Amino acid sequence: MKPYLKFAGMVLTSTIVMFIFKYLSTFQFNHVFFSETRAYMAILMGATMAIIMLIFMRHMLKNRKINIGIVAGSLVVFFLSLFLLRSQTIVDDTDYMEAMIPHHSIALLTSERAEITDPRVRELADEIIKAQRKEIDEMKNLIEDLEDE
Repeated sequence: MKPYLKFAGMVLTSTIVMFIFKYLSTFQFNHVFFSETRAYMAILMGATMAIIMLIFMRHMLKNRKINIGIVAGSLVVFFLSLFLLRSQTIVDDTDYMEAMIPHHSIALLTSERAEITDPRVRELADEIIKAQRKEIDEMKNLIEDLEDE
């Protein structure tokens, strides 16, 4: 049973790390907000990774019933997280904006840091920077307003 606990620990740890890594592309730390969407994506990747790791580790994890359970459970988790990701069923106003701020922040990072040489592309990037900063500020203000209600 110990190899299965280690396996579960690896999958859980990797899923948490993948969730954290989804925020590494934000432009500023204060653009990081919890996002159900990113959590669903990390869980979806974790479920996929569990199946892939099980295939590669089948010589160490030999209990057929547990392995079938892992695959079945991973598929259920995969499709549930995919449904939640695609439907956005439990995402409310604040959740939406908290997910969008890091998304807009990624646009800032790429627009500011890319080595753009064409003046037309630079102009477009500068317009994106201006628009994204405005939208991030607007979303932060709306979040504050909604939390005060």
